[in-house]
Amino acid sequence: MKDYVIGIDIGGTFTKTGFVDRDGNIFAENSTPTDKFDSADVYLYNLVKELKKAEEQLEEPYRIVGIGIGAPNGNYHKGTIEQATNLKWKGIVPFADMMKEHYNVPVKLTNDANAAALGEKVYGGGKNMNDFVMITLGTGLGSGIIVNGSLVYGHDGFGGEQGHVGVIENGRQCGCGNKGCLETYVSAPGIKRTVFELLAANSQGSELVNYTFDELDSEIIYNAAVKGDPVALEAFEQTGKTLGKKLADTVALLSPEAIFFFGGLAKAGDFIFKPTKKWMEHYVMGIFKNKVKLIPSQLMDKNVAVLGASALIWNELDH
Repeated sequence: MKDYVIGIDIGGTFTKTGFVDRDGNIFAENSTPTDKFDSADVYLYNLVKELKKAEEQLEEPYRIVGIGIGAPNGNYHKGTIEQATNLKWKGIVPFADMMKEHYNVPVKLTNDANAAALGEKVYGGGKNMNDFVMITLGTGLGSGIIVNGSLVYGHDGFGGEQGHVGVIENGRQCGCGNKGCLETYVSAPGIKRTVFELLAANSQGSELVNYTFDELDSEIIYNAAVKGDPVALEAFEQTGKTLGKKLADTVALLSPEAIFFFGGLAKAGDFIFKPTKKWMEHYVMGIFKNKVKLIPSQLMDKNVAVLGASALIWNELDH
């Protein structure tokens, strides 16, 4: 009998799922839209339907021993998704309990970036580290913090919201309701906004002037940077500076061994890593200089958030 945990990563645009064995192998991977559904009930109905269909690919005999879920504003203590800024369904959604109506197994839920951090700890580059930070760079900016080998949840289950530290007073409007949050500058939509601000000031020599706001995405910006587009390169420099400055604060507070980057924007490689590292070292307190590694997730080509979500269950079963 083979045991699987269903790992679910709820992103702002897509939800990724997989059936994960104890060794971190993912079977029957799937991706379904998140943003197509205006209510959590309809979304969950579709998600369960897709999971049941994917389950048919598993070899008999097997059993599902639990479900781990990573979600924006996921509260580990309560199993709820609360006021998620990047999801269409608002309010407090008792998602773990809703899932239990379809599967009679343990269900654990946490913030999607926490799930990614746990995935890195159990299966990736954080295996032998007790202190590190995971930064997820996608639709938003998430962070998962590992201190003394354990995830930091805080007293209310929401600890580690690096994406919502302030960087510019009365800056860009954030989905959380505040202005000037880090994720409005450092994320896939954030770098796009930076590009349009730069184009408004000087569009000479940039091919990015040919795109509307809706057409432009971070992949197009990356491809333009590869070709030496001045606006694309400057956008990455500014994004890295903003992130590096805030990571200098993170280093002063936590003294992590490493900071891992995961997500679409992290795939830009040196375009995002070099300016971030340069400015982090520029702003960080002297005793921390050149001590903290900035490295891509070692699970970049795997689904680290699905693995991490599954690790929520494997961890519990192992202890």
